[in-house]
Amino acid sequence: MIHFVLLISRQGKVRLTKWYSPYAQKERSKVLRELSGVILTRGPKLCNFVEWRGLKVVYKRYASLYFCMCVDAEDNELETLEIIHHFVEILDRYFGSVCELDLIFNFHKAYYILDELLIAGELQESSKKTVARLIAAQDSLVETAKEQSGSISNMIAQAAK
Repeated sequence: MIHFVLLISRQGKVRLTKWYSPYAQKERSKVLRELSGVILTRGPKLCNFVEWRGLKVVYKRYASLYFCMCVDAEDNELETLEIIHHFVEILDRYFGSVCELDLIFNFHKAYYILDELLIAGELQESSKKTVARLIAAQDSLVETAKEQSGSISNMIAQAAK
């Protein structure tokens, strides 16, 4: 099971967090400080697995971001690396060569993509095409809602005249 997902920049800024296990807010802050310190100081030639508090943290650096997942100690590290890569590929497909700014300004879409991929700390959907189709459907619904709210606003403005 995946306990949490973190995206951390090389400067130590947290760009995305998703918690699947219960952690108090104080504990979450402590985890973020501790793990960012551990991961950012590791050399590039060291393995991408860290044993931490009886769990395993699997991470992979893509450009300026570290994608980290904390899993049970007995979980397969390579499968977790594949899930990370799968998430990055879907982000790349959606944003067209995803970068840190895409995640900063469109964090809600990044969370939606992650929610389509993982549910309750387990892989929900392994098909990139299915995830892309679901995201496109969500975007279509959002656009329709924006258009309808715009037309309702225009009707209210005209009625108020």
